[in-house]
Amino acid sequence: MPREEDRHNSILIVSGSERFDMLVRKTLSRQRFTTIDFRKNASSGRRLFWEKAYDLIVINCPLPDEFGHEFALDAADKSSASVLLVVPGEIYEDVLEHVTDRGIMVLSKPAMENRIDKAIRLMIATQARIHIYEKKVQTISDKMEELRVVSKAKLLLIEQRHMTEDEAHRLIGRQAMDNGVSRRRIAEQILDEFEA
Repeated sequence: MPREEDRHNSILIVSGSERFDMLVRKTLSRQRFTTIDFRKNASSGRRLFWEKAYDLIVINCPLPDEFGHEFALDAADKSSASVLLVVPGEIYEDVLEHVTDRGIMVLSKPAMENRIDKAIRLMIATQARIHIYEKKVQTISDKMEELRVVSKAKLLLIEQRHMTEDEAHRLIGRQAMDNGVSRRRIAEQILDEFEA
């Protein structure tokens, strides 16, 4: 599965058209990406998608081996990447209706440079917000885990050493301060001591 560090400011472009690739390269030259990968068909795009995590995925439909909307749906469902489909104008409304509720952006062809640029800038901004919320969720998750571990250690101190909850709380806090470590680390040591 992809690692988080592979994903920062990364983009995967899947297109069977050299002309489209050149247009996207020109647009991307104005942005800052750590990873820019191009693939010519859905199967090679999927393989790379499973190896690396991406912030943005751009699919120029139709692809040589499939239309491309199934790949877009898979990418949207199985990652937090922003996905853009570029489709022929005559089927734009049908594709838009089919994928919009899954969070996929759609542009109709002919794809002009300024429209692709705006779509990519919007996708970058969306990803920046997603990353902020992912960090907040991780912080809350870490705090919840610390509370769980500390509460379990306090319970053991209450049961095994016959302390009050306040005494157990102060003991963990004091040892954490004295040793310059987190309350969670002290709680883990207490758990190890009683569970050994």
